[in-house]
Amino acid sequence: MNIEEILKKEINNLKQNNIENSTLKAKILLENILNVKKEYLLIHSEEEVKQEDKIKYENCIKELIKGKPLQYITNNQEFMGLNFYVDENVLIPQPDTEILVEKAIEIAETTQKNKILDMCTGSGCIAISLAKKINNAQITAVDISNSALKVANKNAINNNVENKIKFVNSDMFNNIEEKFDIIVSNPPYIETETINKLEIEVQNEPHLALDGGIDGLKFYKIIANNAFEYLNENGYLLLEIGYNQQNSVTQLLQDIGKYKNIETIKDLGGNYRVVIARKE
Repeated sequence: MNIEEILKKEINNLKQNNIENSTLKAKILLENILNVKKEYLLIHSEEEVKQEDKIKYENCIKELIKGKPLQYITNNQEFMGLNFYVDENVLIPQPDTEILVEKAIEIAETTQKNKILDMCTGSGCIAISLAKKINNAQITAVDISNSALKVANKNAINNNVENKIKFVNSDMFNNIEEKFDIIVSNPPYIETETINKLEIEVQNEPHLALDGGIDGLKFYKIIANNAFEYLNENGYLLLEIGYNQQNSVTQLLQDIGKYKNIETIKDLGGNYRVVIARKE
């Protein structure tokens, strides 16, 4: 069976199983198995696929149909123009989070504040992107999961910023003993009962990194009530939020009374995605 034939077969297979973007996903998987670029599939469409590669490909298609995210099969996701290794221990970086990173870069460059804490780092995509794009950045990246920190450290090495980031295993601020100019976080923020209603692919991501408690605000409350103690004077707090959490997170920060200049930023879809506040 050649490349064109096997692609056609598995694209149809995915379509019959109601997999979105069937053609694109089928091609990405085959590129990954053959370790080639997308142009190769077109130019060499009549090339025979080795039996061992055919079996690997068919197994990957089966995993996709069962709901395993494409990125966990290929172990790769692009974020901020960088490549990140991902597996079942971390959330898959999403384009919406780039808004958070871009605002942090803008603040760091404008204010010359470069000592940054990334809370709930997961794959390390935020910390690593900041380390890559901010001159002289000093980053501390925190996560409760040692498995996630192993992934994040791997990504730091792959992106040549391992010397600019300190990884800390900590339940939120428990093991943090210093102050920062900027604290950023994309914490778990999905309501517990909502998780089982999400797409099967999202449900296959680590629940530890999704579950924000009954109201989705569990970790915002912890961060809001503690961050000011770990911020330098006039330090910044940047939080990614869910599409419907602008009012609740903003009110939470206002009620504490130790933050000023609270503002929210929309993502490309028009949803409020990032809350920014400064320490009083």
